[in-house]
Amino acid sequence: MVSLGRVSFFCGSGTGEMTGYLYFRQHTLMNRLTCFLTLLAGTAFGQAPADSVALLKTKWTFQDIAPGVTWKHAHCSAGQLFGSNQNIHVLDTKLKNRKIRFGFASADTPGDSTRHLVRTSEIARKAGAFAAVNGTFFHVKGGGSEDLVRIGGRLLDTTLYVPGKPIQEHKQAAITIRGRKVRIERAPEQNPDIAYGWDQRLNAPDVMVTGPLLIWDGHEVPLKKNAFNDNRHPRTAACVTKDKHLLLVTADGRNAQAQGLSLHELAYLLRQFGCDRAVNLDGGGSTTMYIEGQPDQGVVNMPSDNKLWDHLGERPVSNVFLMRRK
Repeated sequence: MVSLGRVSFFCGSGTGEMTGYLYFRQHTLMNRLTCFLTLLAGTAFGQAPADSVALLKTKWTFQDIAPGVTWKHAHCSAGQLFGSNQNIHVLDTKLKNRKIRFGFASADTPGDSTRHLVRTSEIARKAGAFAAVNGTFFHVKGGGSEDLVRIGGRLLDTTLYVPGKPIQEHKQAAITIRGRKVRIERAPEQNPDIAYGWDQRLNAPDVMVTGPLLIWDGHEVPLKKNAFNDNRHPRTAACVTKDKHLLLVTADGRNAQAQGLSLHELAYLLRQFGCDRAVNLDGGGSTTMYIEGQPDQGVVNMPSDNKLWDHLGERPVSNVFLMRRK
């Protein structure tokens, strides 16, 4: 099924639908993906060959929402992917796209001493974005990010470190933006004394600390065993692919229609998408994707904060990762 409006792709059987990774990226990469999946089948945390096959057989439709920016959506409703139902949205563009600008936006107003939490769609509209996903983790009481956020050279929040204790996984990675250069960075791995304050030294006007880091130079990053990493939740992620595309990804959850992903499953999925570096953003009830001009105030996924399978369950957040037209 090819749609000129709302984009969708489906796992399972169907006719007249586009199939496979070739249509996900719109590049001639099917042979490379087939080999990649064959090599990876059954090697990732908890993934089986059936997951690789399910991804390879995925049916796709997609829609261009701005010059060089494609929106893709999958509702895998037959339980094939990770033995579960999944609802996945992707924004895909080349990093060298000269028609758009990448950036972050905050719920806070410059000069206002009061911290705010605002829905992703509202922050995006106010910032003039045509597309956005929710950003990094924040303080539910009082507002503000839990970790460093710098926007346009202005420091909004800093990372709290506890001397003598390991740096938490969500403090070990960052997204930096300098013009069209979007990079995923990581804290020093060996010396914790050097790691403290690593994010303050990142030389970019726009910085968002987040995590855990999922993929580094094409390899999945080992994650600690805990409920946050191992259990299924709604997820939001950003990645840079080997061929220099930026992907912003959401996976819905906490519903029979979409059970969500563990971070191991999310990392596996992003590797299949060709991600060279990838990082987790805030998820759970915060997971939201906004696209200008779409129904339901532009909310295209199914945010879970209202515990209903609809587009109305947005949670107020502190910041977003966005795209603007030039």
